[in-house]
Amino acid sequence: MMSKTGADVLIAALEKNGTELLFGYPGGAILPVYDCLGKSGIRHILTRNEQAAVHAASGYARISGKVGVAVATSGPGATNMVTGIATAYMDSIPLVLITGQVSTDLIGTDAFQEVDITGITQPIVKHNYLVKDADEIADIIDEAFHIAGTGRKGPVLVDIPKNVAAAKTESEGSGKLDLPGYQPTTKGHPNQIKSAVRLIKEAKRPLIHSGGGVMSANAMAEVVALAERIGAPVVNTLMGIGSIDSSHPLSLGMPGLHGNPGANFAMSECDLLITIGARFDDRLTGELSAFASHGKIIHIDIDPAEIGKNVRPKIPIVGDVALALRDLLSQLEPKRNPAWLERAEGLKQLWPPPLRQDKLTAPLVIRTMNEILNGDVIVSTDVGQHQMFTAQFLEVKAGRCFLTSGGLGTMGYGLPAAIGAKIAAPEKTVVAVTGDGSFQMNLPEMATIRDQNLDIKILLFNNGCLGLVRQLEHFYCGRAYYAVDLPGNPDFLQIALAYGFKAYRIEKADACKEVMCSALSESGPALIECILDKEDMVFPIVLSGASLEDMVMEEKNEK
Repeated sequence: MMSKTGADVLIAALEKNGTELLFGYPGGAILPVYDCLGKSGIRHILTRNEQAAVHAASGYARISGKVGVAVATSGPGATNMVTGIATAYMDSIPLVLITGQVSTDLIGTDAFQEVDITGITQPIVKHNYLVKDADEIADIIDEAFHIAGTGRKGPVLVDIPKNVAAAKTESEGSGKLDLPGYQPTTKGHPNQIKSAVRLIKEAKRPLIHSGGGVMSANAMAEVVALAERIGAPVVNTLMGIGSIDSSHPLSLGMPGLHGNPGANFAMSECDLLITIGARFDDRLTGELSAFASHGKIIHIDIDPAEIGKNVRPKIPIVGDVALALRDLLSQLEPKRNPAWLERAEGLKQLWPPPLRQDKLTAPLVIRTMNEILNGDVIVSTDVGQHQMFTAQFLEVKAGRCFLTSGGLGTMGYGLPAAIGAKIAAPEKTVVAVTGDGSFQMNLPEMATIRDQNLDIKILLFNNGCLGLVRQLEHFYCGRAYYAVDLPGNPDFLQIALAYGFKAYRIEKADACKEVMCSALSESGPALIECILDKEDMVFPIVLSGASLEDMVMEEKNEK
């Protein structure tokens, strides 16, 4: 057998595991890999920053359902990836990250661009590897893909020293996975399923709480089937947007800190909460002691570590949520809860409030986009007020259609995630919703969009400040606003034009629909800047220490 380099084996292993494209940024330590990559059939997308490469791989993974791949060099290339890796880890996104490393004889000498990236990333990956022998590369890549894409999905990092990538090897791997310590449970225990069925049959006010695990398991159809079978309304977390069509009669929207009032009241009033692929984070629960205090809880999750971590369920079910839901459906007869469904319909009428027509606001912009696109869109967001407004008002069809940084709350995520999404689904309309603070975190990725000729629309909410931080200062710092204004903002339209984008600006409410129609209907990348009032805040808001039903509404705040 003719010997190959470790880099050759790496590229072959990536191809074997279904890698058709990856996102990356070259450098010295990763050069042997790039030399082979350039001769392969794998498409390389050059981002303008390594963090953006990871976010783009995340967007690609979330829309395609595949494992995303990103590559960077050693030192700053690897450390620039860290925020993207932590973002993916918190949101359970399957990624394989390849980093270059200095040669093995230089490790520990503080060599040029040396950093212990396996040590740095240990708390924010499912697993990582420092490869010391080219003979191990093929098997390690097979393991990395398996670990990333099974169980509770997440990022896996493979650090490859330069001399290992350049070394000759005749090993193409064993083709066998040997992971005795990694055996995720996928099938829910039959007795737990039976217990859950009993509780569901007894419930008068059942509520389904759908999270990001539903999207990860592609279990959207099963969630809707269960809701319709047992007559249960559905609330979805931020990461669970798309688990049910927002126009479905049983959909109550997003609960939590900035949740839909109807969803929050339903969480408080239900007598059975069926939580599917969600982890009861603090943004959702409000004051834990008051959370779902009238209901028993069934918690279905692939990760046993999440069961009982924040909220103790009556019936825990560990396993793949799609399989667990199918098991439940096989044992449940159709039932109705007329009084509860009537109450849910009443709760739906609490939100949204009437739109102001005399002023350009974020809700007006999002609802205008809804009217134009009719839910047939993939939306990514950054983090801030625009993210919450989008989550509240966006209308979507069931499916993989909404990308945001949930757990880590990473500003700068939205634009590169949109790149990955558009490459994964080139036929879909892709809109990146961002704010003037977040946009400047990864603004240079406009060059990647132009370079790849991607038809992505950027919807920029510009209120001249860090709006969500300003809102927090309003409530928690006695309106002592500090370090939140952005007076150095550039002319974003001129920047867009410099990158070869079409550029639009909306300043008045009566111009919104006409401009949005033009911008969204024309082909090619475009920036749509919306000039908003910094005094506008996101309501409702559940303040620290309050329960979900004790929301601050805009009307209450104005009195």
